[in-house]
Amino acid sequence: MLIPSENKKTATLLITCPDQLGLVAGLSNFLLRFRANILHADQHIDGEEGLFLMRVEWDLTDFTASRKEFIKDFQPFAVQHQMKWRLAYSEDKIRVALFVSKNDHCLVDLLHRYRNGELNCEIPIIISNHPEVKKTVEFFEIPFSVSSPSSSSLSLPSPTAQSSSPGKLEREHQQLELLRQNRIELVVLARYMQILSPEFVHQYPHQIINIHHSFLPAFIGAKPYHQAFERGVKLIGATSHYVTKDLDEGPIIAQDVARITHRDSIEDLLRKGRDLEKLVLSRTVRLHVENRILNYGKKTVVFE
Repeated sequence: MLIPSENKKTATLLITCPDQLGLVAGLSNFLLRFRANILHADQHIDGEEGLFLMRVEWDLTDFTASRKEFIKDFQPFAVQHQMKWRLAYSEDKIRVALFVSKNDHCLVDLLHRYRNGELNCEIPIIISNHPEVKKTVEFFEIPFSVSSPSSSSLSLPSPTAQSSSPGKLEREHQQLELLRQNRIELVVLARYMQILSPEFVHQYPHQIINIHHSFLPAFIGAKPYHQAFERGVKLIGATSHYVTKDLDEGPIIAQDVARITHRDSIEDLLRKGRDLEKLVLSRTVRLHVENRILNYGKKTVVFE
């Protein structure tokens, strides 16, 4: 009986290339040369774009190639098929920084799942622009940095209201230095209510995840749930996406919805919205750290 892949050391290869005959067979034969026991293989063809996208994960127990050997031998195969590719190993845990404001529901959910081993990553730092979550973070024994727009210490702009004031830009440079010091590979905006500058986003392409309600663009601005309640909406939702310079228009990763009836109060909408945000964000972080997402154009392919 095969041991579940989560209990094994594995390697994962993500591929994007022009669609062509023999790709799956060619890749399978290549991996067989090194005694790769394939655990999961999934693929998608975008007919309109003529693209082939694939995720393949294999057990490293009997794999005969070192990392350097695999990269060296695979490169000619990738060039031949015009591949963009990325290789990841399960033992190399992605280093994640969490950003949060006053609403801590997403933060607490992520930290709980992290402590329980549901997220195969490392969280070396948490940053907030409010001190309210300090005790929560201290309970999980993770380094915490708090700042405010008026502070000369660390402060991080993130998606909701753009600013390019000299003070904010300077603090953003300090934030980037802090991320570099902690070797951060993924930034998660767990309800962090500010905006990242285009310069900041450029440093982490497809490595910044945001979560927000799914009312955009219908209900823009403050209190979207109150606006939705006044309009008598019958569905509410949450959306996770990669952050781009175009604010909330980055490639969507995951979404979910909940039904609303005339019996639901505004408090019910807020509660259901928080629940959706927690579930969608934790699912998104898990998908990213498990290397299950491929970006292309303005879309993502998610291999679940």
